[in-house]
Order: sequence, then C-alpha cells, then structure tokens
Amino acid sequence: MTALELLGVALGDEATPTLPPISVALGADRPAFAAAEGERGPLLASLIAGGRLVPDRGQVLLDGIEDPRALRDAVALVDTPVVAEPAPTLPVGAVVREELLFAGRRARRADVEAQLTRLGLERWRRAPITDLPPADRLRLLLELAALREGVRLIVLTSPERHGGHATAWRRLADELTARGLPVLVIGGAAVLDSLPGTSPAPLSTEGHR
Repeated sequence: MTALELLGVALGDEATPTLPPISVALGADRPAFAAAEGERGPLLASLIAGGRLVPDRGQVLLDGIEDPRALRDAVALVDTPVVAEPAPTLPVGAVVREELLFAGRRARRADVEAQLTRLGLERWRRAPITDLPPADRLRLLLELAALREGVRLIVLTSPERHGGHATAWRRLADELTARGLPVLVIGGAAVLDSLPGTSPAPLSTEGHR
C-alpha cells in the first residue's frame, strides 16, 4: 500500500517555477528517495510532503486521500533547513531535551542521558551538534522524531549536505522503515546518484522507490 504520494507537486509560474514538478511514492515496506531542483528545492518539497506548504499544482495524498491536516499530524520533518534543523552551536544534550519536550515526554537530565546512552552517544552530550559525525547526527534526529506520538512517516531533508557516506543514511532509512516508520528522503542530485544500481540522475527526476 502506498502511504504517501507526491503527484506532480510544483510551486511558482510554470515557465519559471520555484519548484519544478516532482513526483514520488512512499510505501510501507521500503524508503523512497527523490531529488528536487534548485537551492531551495529540497526544503520546499519537504514542506509540501509534510503538509506545511500547499503546492500551486499537483497533489499530496496520504493513504490515497488529500487531507492537509492529517498529513501534518502524520509526517515528521527531520533536519529540514530553517524549520526543523537544530542550531549548529546547540549542545547535543539540549537538542535531545528539546525533542523530548516536543514529543510530550519527560525531559529531565536523566531522561536526556538515557536517550543518549541508548544510542551510544553519551560522550557527545556537551558538544555542539555540528561536531557530531554525520551518521550519528542523522541517527539521533531520526530516533528522536520516532518518539513523537502520532507520527507515521518521516521526511528527511538533504542528508547529503552534512557529508559522510551515503550508505549510512540509506541504512538508517532502511532500518527505520523496517520498524514500521517509512522514511522519504528528499535532497539534491546526490540523493539519487548514491542509490545502488542507478546512473547519475537529473534533479528533476520524477521519483524513485
């Protein structure tokens, strides 16, 4: 069953679009990957996929239904620039505390340390999150998003911008999807170029499963 579908969503004038049309389908059994054109493309596409921005053209369907409110409740945006990206100087422990509060959970120091210990990141508690290795940063933010009540899907934005190996964030997306929380990764061309068995793809690629 297809959980989330972006069907030709676009922004701006058709001749000079802010976001050229993008289509992608996310099922329940494996993550999906899509590339969006332009410097702001991945951000805008992620906001649309998460129900935070209404496209000028196209549709976003959740379980086959167009319902912006249900979409906002069901989708967690992860590491999306401007709207869901931790400040680079914020200590890792503070990031965890904020996410726990956002998830409606207890956020005492012991709770923060418990989460970090669970992920093997306790030694990074006082370090700024910008110092976390890329794979650890993404794992931390994905796992914290998974704690939010009512979240059924995750949109991860531009993981390639942090560097590191693409196999790391692909594996994270696979693992979380296998646990019942499907992940849609939206980024630049590198997102599709890094997929096994694919040749370099144009930014306007319609979508990959």
